[in-house]
Amino acid sequence: MSPRGRGAGVTWRVLLARLATALAITLCLGLIGLPLVALLLRVPAATLLVRLADPLVLAAIRLSLVTSLAAAGLIVLLGTPVAWLLATRDFRGKRVMEAVIDLPMVLPPTAAGVGLLLAFGRTGLAGRALASLGISLPFSTAAVVMAEAFVALPFFVGAAAAGFREVEPRYLDAAATLRASPGTTFFRVMLPLALPSVVAGATMSWARALGEFGATITFAGNLPGVTQTMPLAVYIALETDLDAAVALSVLLVVLSLTVLVAVRALPLGPAGLRRAHRDAR
Repeated sequence: MSPRGRGAGVTWRVLLARLATALAITLCLGLIGLPLVALLLRVPAATLLVRLADPLVLAAIRLSLVTSLAAAGLIVLLGTPVAWLLATRDFRGKRVMEAVIDLPMVLPPTAAGVGLLLAFGRTGLAGRALASLGISLPFSTAAVVMAEAFVALPFFVGAAAAGFREVEPRYLDAAATLRASPGTTFFRVMLPLALPSVVAGATMSWARALGEFGATITFAGNLPGVTQTMPLAVYIALETDLDAAVALSVLLVVLSLTVLVAVRALPLGPAGLRRAHRDAR
């Protein structure tokens, strides 16, 4: 084949590759974008505000915000030591521990709800002990918080551990040279340097908790004002009031999009902080 023929063949292959890439990008954006556009166009803005003022809708919104924030706080409290351990220590069984922590990300939510019910139900593994103390978790607001924390915990641990790993050892060595205690080193050196990643992980886990459905309805039920969060209210409203379901769905989309944009605006981790400082100079 002549050089001209080979060049033409290469040109056609490059053109086909570009067309295939453009088609894949278009289909991907369409797959994600069209449902969102359909939601936004379904109900006029004035009608949307009226539907959001409905008492049942307001109750679902209020409960979702309270339980998701409580779940996020619980996740930060329990997940920070785990993230620190995974980021700074090597030990036998570490890979297994990481897999167990990440499991809720791939576990079907309904299966997670069944597991929570079997563990913390009245006849569950821990439920019997709790029942003897007069504590009943299933089908309560506390059950909603637990279900949301269960499914959202991996998002925080992964982001926080990545931030802790990026802290340069020389800062920790300097703290040790000054005879700082481990607690002082963590709270005065490691945590501030990894704070953007910790905040990003907490924000992502809150957003995931806000949208939780399967584990919640299985473990906590769907009681208006008690366990009916926004995703559950959407599910029920689809059968009787489509406009209310759309209004709640739009609100969830707006909140989730706001969270994602905010997280991407954060200078994640120490490396991001250094880049921000260089840009500022």
